Amino acid sequence: MAEAHQAVAFQFTVTPDGVDFQLSREALKHVYLSGINSWKKRLIRIKNGILRGVYPGSPTSWLVVIMATVGSSYCNVDISMGLVCHIQRCLPEGCGPYQTPQTRALLSMAIFSTGVWMTGIFFFRQTLKLLLSYHGWMFEMHGQTSHFTKVWAICVRLLSSRRPMLYSFQTSLPKLPVPSVPATIQRYLESVRPLLDNEEYYRMEMLAKEFQDKTAPRLQKYLVLKSWWATNYVSDWWEEYIYLRGRTPLVVNSNYYVMDFVLVKNTDVQAARLGNIVHAMIMYRRKLDREEIKPVMALGMVPMCSYQMERMFNTTRIPGKKTDVLQHLSDSRHVAVYHKGRFFKVWLYEGSRLLKPRDLEMQFQRILDDPSLPQPGEERLAALTAGGRVEWAQARQAFFGSGKNKASLDAIERAAFFVALDEESHHYDPEDEASLSLYGKALLHGNCYNRWFDKSFTLISFKNGHVGLNTEHAWADAPIIGHLWEFVLGTDTFHLGYTEAGHCIGKSNSMLAPPQRLQWDIPDQCQAVIESSYQVAKALADDVELYCFQFLPFGKGLIKKCRTSPDAFVQIALQLAHFRDRGRFCLTYEASMTRMFREGRTETVRSCTSESTAFVQAMVEGTHMKAHLQNLFRKASEKHQNMYRLAMTGSGIDRHLFCLYVVSKYLGVSSPFLAEVLSEPWRLSTSQIAQFQIRMFDPDQYPNHLGPGGGFGPVADDGYGVSYMIAGENTIFFHVSSKFSSSETNAQRFGNHIRQALLDIADLFQVPKADS
Repeated sequence: MAEAHQAVAFQFTVTPDGVDFQLSREALKHVYLSGINSWKKRLIRIKNGILRGVYPGSPTSWLVVIMATVGSSYCNVDISMGLVCHIQRCLPEGCGPYQTPQTRALLSMAIFSTGVWMTGIFFFRQTLKLLLSYHGWMFEMHGQTSHFTKVWAICVRLLSSRRPMLYSFQTSLPKLPVPSVPATIQRYLESVRPLLDNEEYYRMEMLAKEFQDKTAPRLQKYLVLKSWWATNYVSDWWEEYIYLRGRTPLVVNSNYYVMDFVLVKNTDVQAARLGNIVHAMIMYRRKLDREEIKPVMALGMVPMCSYQMERMFNTTRIPGKKTDVLQHLSDSRHVAVYHKGRFFKVWLYEGSRLLKPRDLEMQFQRILDDPSLPQPGEERLAALTAGGRVEWAQARQAFFGSGKNKASLDAIERAAFFVALDEESHHYDPEDEASLSLYGKALLHGNCYNRWFDKSFTLISFKNGHVGLNTEHAWADAPIIGHLWEFVLGTDTFHLGYTEAGHCIGKSNSMLAPPQRLQWDIPDQCQAVIESSYQVAKALADDVELYCFQFLPFGKGLIKKCRTSPDAFVQIALQLAHFRDRGRFCLTYEASMTRMFREGRTETVRSCTSESTAFVQAMVEGTHMKAHLQNLFRKASEKHQNMYRLAMTGSGIDRHLFCLYVVSKYLGVSSPFLAEVLSEPWRLSTSQIAQFQIRMFDPDQYPNHLGPGGGFGPVADDGYGVSYMIAGENTIFFHVSSKFSSSETNAQRFGNHIRQALLDIADLFQVPKADS
């Protein structure tokens, strides 16, 4: 076959006359072009490193400073105050470039100008870092901005006005501050007060006081020392101890999912949709490598840390017996694909040229049309990534260390990302309430062996053209993958498009080499481990009850008429719904971000407060006047918003206590207080999903182009996991998870309570609602 000859650079045979080489010019051309492409990437990275390193300066500003210095000397004005002459005297004498006085003078002025320019860059950077350390603007009421904040905003805009690259602000971001121990203890006790009776609270108060007076001062010193030395005093420990050292399966417990647009459909052709999506992802990766993506900015001017984006592609979690590691490659030119129990390797480039969507469609269609059967043990191989981490690490060491198994595993682990071609069809049918939940279940765990849960993300393609993601959590948090997903869906819909027949636009190159089938030699002992891991994962997956629904009566637009933030409105509704569902309050986790600090990730907002419980109890009693209930709600809302701001500005509770606990373990110090705090279960774990981080299209013009976000499994065995997306002015999507094995929880029941709680609070403020 012609394409088979393209796959190798040369062939040779042994003849009586000697060795006969048969060179393939086409293949050698692609090898040459690949090398050129690699060098281009290196040069781009060097250039970007220089431009990023001198931000907010630029090569142009450097030339301006040199020209000003040279020009002033010709006007007999010494702006260097004698420094140029001093530099000129220090230059070594002799022949060469220092031979003439004019050359020596010009070189001296260039050195002086460069020094002035670099000093200015350092000054501007430190000034910007100082400005970005101010967070008072977050605590000011809407429409009541102080004069100080207005001046601050002008200064920030002036210092960051030049078009920044993705990582331009990294060195200007402030470090995450370490809160004082008394402040953290006070906030902690305040957060658990509504959950404890007087006797329990007094006991916890005594434990906290003993910890604060005796143990904490020593631990805090080490933590402050780390904050001076390390870029971020939390993130490395959080990644290692919360994610990588976890020995439980990733499926359900850690990985989360993201959904496609559900109210519109671009094509029914599975391979075509995948061709566009994969092409858009590699376009995004190219922009990422070139730092052409704009940094995410709060208020359009305060930069968010971008470091998590570095490991989005070419990243795999490698299992270990005690701890996993994240393997990240600088580049990868292929994706690994799973279909009907077979694994394939699909190249993304032809030489240095990225394959067009139509070429990728052809490659994926070739896999769909491939009639070959799985090799022994191949079909459920990926279940190893879904089972226990120790078992996977042992199997990897025993059965995948050499030969074809190692080569095939390398092809998967070194891929840009993993692609799963499913035989099922999933979509959201507003007339069928269960359809969205089934779609979410398929993305969360699939059949437990058709996802590679260790990859940074698995792109899942269903038979009817819908797609989704299953994402590993250690390398980054949900807003990062959300940024990619917004770009991909927007590019697919508004830039790449499809033909009338639903295929990718363009003409395919039939001479491309077909996808490479990965080969395995899996012994019976390994197959037994695979089956064991599958049973563990299947038990987890079967126990998950997922209830996803679209709340249509109102959305962000009408919530604002209550004069509160949409997030606070939903969080208080969740407290009301949970009390109606369980008859009691519980420790509640809401994720917020700390990306205004360098290498910041997340912090916890403890949403169950004395103010929110007071409102809920008054609502449940049903005897209070509406004005009183409104007053209680506003107090609860203000409290929640203030806690969210504190978490975002580095004054949260849980990351500080977590790091103190890690230090105590290093020092061998026992703390009953920390042990109890870190063992408290989060029976209600919640997260709001970021949206519209990239303005790829106008949501008012395309109101149906909504993604419902995604979800995750319950954190506690007897608790709920709730993620929600306030998807626009008129709708909210919810993803509620629980476990069938718990007799106390029921995801659908809790979802119905959420619906009713939202409606009841809206009625309290007489907010008009659309027909539901």
